[in-house]
Amino acid sequence: MNRQPAARAGRLGKAEPPVIKDSGNQVPLMPVREELAVAELGPAKIHSPLLGYSGAGPVESFSWDSFTDDNCRVMVNIGPQAWQDIREGRTPDSFEEAGARRKIYFDPSKVRAAILTAGGLCPGLNDVIRSLVMSLHYRYGVINILGVKYGYQGLNPDFGHELVPLNAKSVSNIHEFGGTILGASRGGQSPEEMVDSLERLNINILFCIGGDGTLRGAHSIALEIKARGLKIGVVGVPKTIDNDISLVARSFGFETAVAMASDVIRSAHTEAIGAPHGVGLVKLMGRDSGFIAATSALAQSEANYVLIPELDFDLEGPGGLLNHLEKRLTSRGHAVIVVAEGAGQKFFRNADENHDASGNVIHKDIGAFLAEAIKAWFKSRKLELNLKYIDPSYIIRSAPANASDRVYCSYLGQKAVHAAMAGKTDLLIGLWNDHFVHVPIALATEKRKKVDPDGVLWNSVLETTGQPSLLNNSRIV
Repeated sequence: MNRQPAARAGRLGKAEPPVIKDSGNQVPLMPVREELAVAELGPAKIHSPLLGYSGAGPVESFSWDSFTDDNCRVMVNIGPQAWQDIREGRTPDSFEEAGARRKIYFDPSKVRAAILTAGGLCPGLNDVIRSLVMSLHYRYGVINILGVKYGYQGLNPDFGHELVPLNAKSVSNIHEFGGTILGASRGGQSPEEMVDSLERLNINILFCIGGDGTLRGAHSIALEIKARGLKIGVVGVPKTIDNDISLVARSFGFETAVAMASDVIRSAHTEAIGAPHGVGLVKLMGRDSGFIAATSALAQSEANYVLIPELDFDLEGPGGLLNHLEKRLTSRGHAVIVVAEGAGQKFFRNADENHDASGNVIHKDIGAFLAEAIKAWFKSRKLELNLKYIDPSYIIRSAPANASDRVYCSYLGQKAVHAAMAGKTDLLIGLWNDHFVHVPIALATEKRKKVDPDGVLWNSVLETTGQPSLLNNSRIV
């Protein structure tokens, strides 16, 4: 069991302290560790419209037991150590579970909410926007909803981007399209200027949809709001097609990306087997983490080499990629190579380092580099080669979300609205141990999630591809 049950209270009663039942004994929980605690704007005193105390639009109210209590926790780790902690009276680390609260902080009739998207495109952005608007409108009766154009630029008046009124009708079919109706941009703006704008616009709640850079921006806004003593909630919805946000099991758009990348790998395999000494080389997204490359290679099971940022590889020498590739083409006649965009950056050490507007290092094009290196190797050895290089990155990024991601985006939007209306702030909505949870933004952005070289995913890739280490100095210990 990975979910700590919430204490249930009667309608007029007071909830008991949260407990975990262990072999029939109730073990009281100690206070949550500070890093895992969720910030709140103040006590929630207003009955939720979902209880039926006030109009909630054309939907039925929640039943009393459908709500989530603040003392309902989801364990961070579910291994033996967690249970040992419980038995010995220590509180295991846990996240606050996401969901609708019986009492909310904001009066829905007075709420003025804003939504922005920032960073690169990703399947599902419009789905999240739609879910946020629909949940605010139909669940809570919020009618003042604004879209901020082009990310954080829209909160800087110097850019002159006008706000876009959003309502149920205007977002009704946006999930059918890729990209984002609000536009996006990279690069941070001054937190002071952005909070000034929120004050001028009388915004109560700001939803920020984006990756680690966007989330760090949301955290800086929340800190400035706190410093000023304002009552503005900031809630993040993590967006990264690379699935590399820490403490989030899965980010939206990832499954769509894997499905589309798998089709590309299949096409690369078809090209490779269609010519003598055929090589299909596919470059996929993965700036610092190789989840898409590894997972799509597993899904299609036709890749022979998978190169990701987390693992080093050599090109030349007896253990290098080129030597192994030559042997494979000699024996099997074809090969498929999948490379994540951030892999093999050591080959560009002498090149100038550039950064994008968000401060991220702009990686050199490993795909084009590998294509030329492979051609040069086979030419020098007077061997036939038929190489097809495929880079589908922007096609995948701009695609509409598939059915699975659409459902996931709906959940994320709904949970984000529940958190915001309850007065939660400086948090993101994440999926952890099969439950939606509140994760403090500062904690989630401390480090980037990466493929574990000793984990199940990468070991499965090695078993599927039969890939060697690709290092000249490798040895089995």
